[in-house]
Amino acid sequence: MYCMKRKFFMGLAITLLLVSCQKQSAINDGNGMNIAATQPAIVYRPDVDIPELFARVQTEMIYPDSKTFVDAIPKEKPASIMKQYTAEKDRVGFDLKTFVEQHFELPAALPVTHVSNETNMQEHLKAHWINLLRNPQKTSEYSTLVQLPHPYIVPGGRFREMFYWDSYFTIVGLLQSDQDQLAKDMIDNFAYLIDQYGFIPNGNRTYFLTRSQPPFFAAMLKLYAQKHGMDSVIEYLPQLEKEYTFWMDNQKTIPAKNSKGNHLIVLGNGDYVNRYFGAQDVPRAEAFNKETKWAQDLAENDRANFFKNLRAACESGWDFSSRWYADGKTKTTINTMDLIPVDLSSLLYSLESILAELHQYKHQQERADFYSKRAAQRKVFIQTYHYDAATGTYQDYNFVTGERTGQLSIAMAFPLFVNAATPEAAKSVAKHIKEKLLMPGGVVTTLTASGEQWDYPNGWAPMQYITVEGLLQYNQKPLALDIAKRWLALNERVYREEGKMMEKYNVVDTHIKAGGGNYPNQDGFGWTNGVDIAFYNLLNQQK
Repeated sequence: MYCMKRKFFMGLAITLLLVSCQKQSAINDGNGMNIAATQPAIVYRPDVDIPELFARVQTEMIYPDSKTFVDAIPKEKPASIMKQYTAEKDRVGFDLKTFVEQHFELPAALPVTHVSNETNMQEHLKAHWINLLRNPQKTSEYSTLVQLPHPYIVPGGRFREMFYWDSYFTIVGLLQSDQDQLAKDMIDNFAYLIDQYGFIPNGNRTYFLTRSQPPFFAAMLKLYAQKHGMDSVIEYLPQLEKEYTFWMDNQKTIPAKNSKGNHLIVLGNGDYVNRYFGAQDVPRAEAFNKETKWAQDLAENDRANFFKNLRAACESGWDFSSRWYADGKTKTTINTMDLIPVDLSSLLYSLESILAELHQYKHQQERADFYSKRAAQRKVFIQTYHYDAATGTYQDYNFVTGERTGQLSIAMAFPLFVNAATPEAAKSVAKHIKEKLLMPGGVVTTLTASGEQWDYPNGWAPMQYITVEGLLQYNQKPLALDIAKRWLALNERVYREEGKMMEKYNVVDTHIKAGGGNYPNQDGFGWTNGVDIAFYNLLNQQK
């Protein structure tokens, strides 16, 4: 049985990789842009450049974390390694792990943080940025790392690169720690990525170049401008417009009704909304083994769509959550691309509003009016398609069925965060958060205990921040401060016990570690550090 199973996985893996090689010979981001045309001459992609070896390493799981091998650096040309592998693989006594470690430099783990019990968490946070700081230089032309011009902060643990939406919450903490130059370095890196690829990838790795993450670049500029003035960010207006163009599928005008693009959807009445998109229909390189296994029980014709929807969920940042499942519980029913997420609609409203503000600042009235009109229309769409008057909550909208999903999640706080909610809706959302989503350690992501990491009972730093800031926008200060206090109390308890800042926390039972997901909880942790610094400052202002 084991041999049959192994043959099945290897056969499926090789089949998928052959398809992947054909499709990725010139990677396309799904919006008509040939990424290879804007990259450096050598772009190493292990699933494409060493397909048979890659598939075997991942499916035999010689490393427990599937990200390990895609972050490993070949010690010689990949073609040469493949030639040696082909010559040696069938010899008696061939050991796959030994071969890999002879020909690849494995990534070094982030050193475990050892903290004295005498160091309080606030002091640790202020001193910890240096441990997460990375030099932008690549050590090899065959690294999957995309070189950036400036230093940056990584999340921590297995995450050895700069991630897109994580970095917004990191920048919140950097600016409040007076690490302003590093915050600007990261903004400059994002501007560079937009110039290089036409959008901001999930992270600066070659295997992330076919998807983005929640569009927080505009919010980063707004944060920086609040401290340094509009003149400090006006130079980024061209890149901000390019990012908007990416999310609008390069459309200068809204297409005719009933138009389904990659990110842009035009409904039958001509209203336009946006979704997350999966640009490729094969397993992700960094999750190859898991996603191959997940697909094994699906009909062969259904696998391509399954993989695209998985990738779309990864673009959302919520990978994975019952929020994206048609039946609300099973991964194989994932339908991310059928959904118009309330958080994406909110962030695009913010992007349009900030574009209007920047053009107004430059006295470019026609462009300012264009984006003001887009923002006003988006605000109407948020209320029309996401607000459910019966429950008084914001929900995701399924444009295929023409109905809201009915699934409650903390994403309902996003319209408050970007100031797009009506006062009545904001009051109702605050009531739902207090009565249903508020737990002893902060706000929970959803009310569904699916085992996924973006579901009950887990809470995440970015969602605490979005919720607290959103509530403050609508005069819900007592609830906002209560959430911040609960979250900090939980983080402090875990810190005292383990000397670490975590990626996520169990906010329901604060004495149990957070779980779910495809890897252990990570030590670091960039966005947790940033949010906690902001919450300490917020609470100190109340004294």
